[in-house]
Amino acid sequence: MDTTQTHRKPHLVRPLTPDLEVVQIGRAESFKAWEHGYPFRTVRWHFHPEFELHHVVATTGQYFVGDFIGTFVPGNLVLTGPHLPHNWVSDLADEATVPVRSRVLQFSERFITGVAEVLPELGAFQHVLDKSRSGALFTPEVAERVGPLLAALVDATDLRRIELFVAIIGTLSRAEHVQALTSTAYLPDPSGFMASGLNEALSYISSNLTDSFSEQKLASLSQLSTSGFSRSFRRHTGMSLVHYVNRLRINLSTQLLMSEPQMPITDVCYASGFRNISNFNRQFLRLKSMSPTQFRNLFGENAESKPPH
Repeated sequence: MDTTQTHRKPHLVRPLTPDLEVVQIGRAESFKAWEHGYPFRTVRWHFHPEFELHHVVATTGQYFVGDFIGTFVPGNLVLTGPHLPHNWVSDLADEATVPVRSRVLQFSERFITGVAEVLPELGAFQHVLDKSRSGALFTPEVAERVGPLLAALVDATDLRRIELFVAIIGTLSRAEHVQALTSTAYLPDPSGFMASGLNEALSYISSNLTDSFSEQKLASLSQLSTSGFSRSFRRHTGMSLVHYVNRLRINLSTQLLMSEPQMPITDVCYASGFRNISNFNRQFLRLKSMSPTQFRNLFGENAESKPPH
């Protein structure tokens, strides 16, 4: 199957407003590297402010980037720029599941720009970043070289993460025959996307995660009734508002537990947006299968057990 096959049919994609994906990059991390199966909550028409390198590990199907529609096979490797809507949809039976469908690297424009100011040699990567604003499709040969690096990056820690990141962007910067995916006339409009009611609510949650807010407030931002907002929120995120907010707050708490080893657990609780320690402990146990104290101890033991470089 031809990985560069293109069919631009804007009417299939453009009428749907993409969902905002809230990308959480840890305080102790410069970028986010992860993998997911299929189906998965992020497999939907969505956008985010971060650059994203997306590598398909398994399955075939159709992918959508801006006003571009194409077919993909394993090895499909695409870099999307900030606010560029995208989605990969696998051709599988409804009941079928895949443990690892894609690997993803996400980093902010502020991060990559700041690094380039310190390390001017990274200016060689700028032409790739520029092309990614239209969606940059790399050849299968480049994907073969990047794939193992990205797989290793998902589980890497400390300086090894930086080594792999630089190796990846170095490979991409030297790539030839990089194809821009969207039409020259296509420009993502984040202001228009964010004007969508649910996206405005998601952005509000992200910006006010540690504050108190009500479902009624979010429904008002979304210009929906409370019941209508609840149904729409569950349909778009795959979970209830309470579970979504708890998940984000627990993720924030794990970052604090890793980056602030002397911070009391009670302070971590309140700094993460929880209002009482018992609920914090309960939610942490539910999502991480251990207590906050156990998490911190295990993280500390892991850090101490690493051999010196």
